[in-house]
Amino acid sequence: MEVKVNKEIRNYTESIFFGLSFRQLLFSFLACMVAVGIYFILKPYFAISELSWMCILGALPFAILGFVTYNGMTAEELLKAWVRTNLLMPKCLHYVPNNVYGLSRKYH
Repeated sequence: MEVKVNKEIRNYTESIFFGLSFRQLLFSFLACMVAVGIYFILKPYFAISELSWMCILGALPFAILGFVTYNGMTAEELLKAWVRTNLLMPKCLHYVPNNVYGLSRKYH
């Protein structure tokens, strides 16, 4: 019997179904439901080729929310950090150079 052990313990996620975590399973289910909803709502108005692209584009945000991580942060944590740094606490940094040569010539 062989047991897989992650090199980094923080990378461990408990798999619920087919190796997916609960978060991934939930967002996969939501993506499927959105795609099926788009299909049945827009079926009378579009051809199947355009409809398939609309289903894919409708399910894409849910797939991104469930599966993408960046620097160990989920999509919601990343969005929260972006809002905090760019909208709530924006910093305007000004560069003011010191002309040491000009200051030294002024006193001679």
